[in-house]
Amino acid sequence: MSERKPKNIFVQGAVAPAFIGDSIAKHATNTKIGGHSIFLGQVRADEIEGKKVTGIEYTAYEDMALQKMFEIREDIFAKYPLTCMHVYHSLGVVAEGEICLFVFTSSAHRKAAIDACTECVERIKAELPVWGKEIFAENDYQWKVNS
Repeated sequence: MSERKPKNIFVQGAVAPAFIGDSIAKHATNTKIGGHSIFLGQVRADEIEGKKVTGIEYTAYEDMALQKMFEIREDIFAKYPLTCMHVYHSLGVVAEGEICLFVFTSSAHRKAAIDACTECVERIKAELPVWGKEIFAENDYQWKVNS
């Protein structure tokens, strides 16, 4: 087993664009990186049964989620030749149009970065114990179902 330890991936509220830009800029000094892949999950203003989604409130079983993310991370590092991987997921209320998930992978070559990023996002959506409550303009809500 690796000596890596679980990292806190959670941020309160939306993931700020300035934080995303700063995260990308910090990698300019690592000249062994040849490719980055970035996924940004954004809250959509869906209309569901005539009701408009104005935001999503994210909750998680944090200890379990951090352990599961650690396992996903370990699997992906074992499978792909990555230089680094960063994951940030919102907790609390995120308004429509704001970023709720930021996944950033880097490697010497683009294909590994792209494939690892895609797999990471798919596994987060399928395996992480994070729940979203879609908040409607009418002060009503429903629990989000990932598709």
